[in-house]
Amino acid sequence: MKVTRITSQQKSPNRVNVFIDGAYRFSLDIFQVSDLGICVGKAYTEEELVQLEEESTFGKLYARALEYTMIRPHSAKEIKDYLWRKTLNKRLRNKTTGELYEKKGVSKKVTERVFDRLLEKKHIDDTAFARWWVENRSQRKGTSFRKLELELRSKGVSSEDVKNALSVTERDEKAELVKMIEKKSRKYDNEQKLIAYLVRQGFSYDVVRDALSESVIDE
Repeated sequence: MKVTRITSQQKSPNRVNVFIDGAYRFSLDIFQVSDLGICVGKAYTEEELVQLEEESTFGKLYARALEYTMIRPHSAKEIKDYLWRKTLNKRLRNKTTGELYEKKGVSKKVTERVFDRLLEKKHIDDTAFARWWVENRSQRKGTSFRKLELELRSKGVSSEDVKNALSVTERDEKAELVKMIEKKSRKYDNEQKLIAYLVRQGFSYDVVRDALSESVIDE
């Protein structure tokens, strides 16, 4: 079986379609074509073509995962969860016939390769992610350090990385509390309800009472 044609994709100029014996078989990005030495006239066995199809799947998933990391920084756990979802089979509808069919998810082997490549290229870094999260989370309305810690832990960030991120930030717990008091005080006509809300947000009861007392004095 031979490569008879290689054509550029219209929607994805960085990808090409590879035709085997006149029929479309798979697509690859232009870097993969070069690295794998694919060219018109080159012959492959069926086993080798199956391996190239896996490379096609890897290239597509890596590109999508890379786009996902570019939306905003993500923790390693978030990336693993994203890749795990790609292993699930999906029920889709054929646009032409309207019939439902099942699209098989990618293999675990491929998702592991994608994760390792992202890690190698430093697109996954829990230390940097934790610092970004602390500096950017709810900047305007404020948030407690306790809540930041819980959020980071839920995203799989280690205790050490959480502790380091909170220790180097210029954000101040009291200033964060003041932001929330200013934002929420009009919503609560009862001080005890406001205190209860702030405590639920991770601030200690004593700190909340002190901050409220100071805000009354300032007024």
